[in-house]
Amino acid sequence: MTSEQVDPVHALRRIAFLLERRLADSYRIKAYRGAAATLLTVDADEVRDRARAGTLRELPGVGAKTAGIVEECVAGGVPDYLAELEKTAGPLAEGGERYRAALRGDLHTHSDWSDGGSPIEEMAMTAREVGHSYTVLTDHSPRLRVANGLSVARLTQQLEVVDAVNEHLRGDFRLLRGIEVDILEDGSLDQTEEMLGRLDVVVASVHSKLRMDRAPMTRRMLGAVRTARTNVLGHCTGRLIMGGRGTRPQSEFDAAEVFAACAEHQVAVEINSRPERCDPPDDLVAVALEAGCLFSIDSDAHAPGQLDFLAYGAERAERLGVPLDRIVNTWPVDRLLAWANG
Repeated sequence: MTSEQVDPVHALRRIAFLLERRLADSYRIKAYRGAAATLLTVDADEVRDRARAGTLRELPGVGAKTAGIVEECVAGGVPDYLAELEKTAGPLAEGGERYRAALRGDLHTHSDWSDGGSPIEEMAMTAREVGHSYTVLTDHSPRLRVANGLSVARLTQQLEVVDAVNEHLRGDFRLLRGIEVDILEDGSLDQTEEMLGRLDVVVASVHSKLRMDRAPMTRRMLGAVRTARTNVLGHCTGRLIMGGRGTRPQSEFDAAEVFAACAEHQVAVEINSRPERCDPPDDLVAVALEAGCLFSIDSDAHAPGQLDFLAYGAERAERLGVPLDRIVNTWPVDRLLAWANG
């Protein structure tokens, strides 16, 4: 690789991406993304001169490790750490490649406007880089305060940012307006009808009181599914099977009744690709298949590197026999939007 092929900003962003992909500690990832953001504000000649003079650490957000990465790039080589990460990256899942290749986009992603770790622009640019033609930004709704859910005012501001990002990335990629809206205890959605009407895609999920009794939880989910604004039923059991947050059993509800309503109202059942969720379980995917449901394979990414989690969902969908044409994010954007707003 020649020196022209080694860009320090690209190297730092790629390291962060690969660390996010393996769910590394967020503080490490922020160091690489922070250094990349700083370098974008500095003239390339100054970066080169500082690397050679050993003064990169005078720049805000550049530490010893990230300065070393930049110095290796300026010297004309691939940074050792990046090479090591690339060597050990490998596929996330065994199988599902055909399904992953068929996915045109992702309907469930988060930015630092709620509980994600990166700006909207970074999420969008990375989505385009990994081959998406569209991605839906679905930050949380207001009552989920622990995730910094968006009020009407903040969501209104965010829509303006989405428009600006699309203007900047004009071409073969589109960032769609969305939300992951909380399903409240009575089955209503945690956002105003006016705001929901301004969005392209609405993912509705249960985030609170996950241990409700079976009958009221079923009524709660049915209320959301039957609401005209709901397009996708997100991580329907709420379970956690691994990870830093510990484990959590799945919610109890009448899956046959809920999925029958999803099929009737053309609401897609999300196959949530996060490895700690793997939701719904295989047996419930079979129930949804039998009911005739549509599906959406989503990353639920909270960082750019996690967009690759779609590989996990693609493997499950192929293994469980989900027909490709019933997976809504294999559709072109015009068909997707016609379904979502039909």
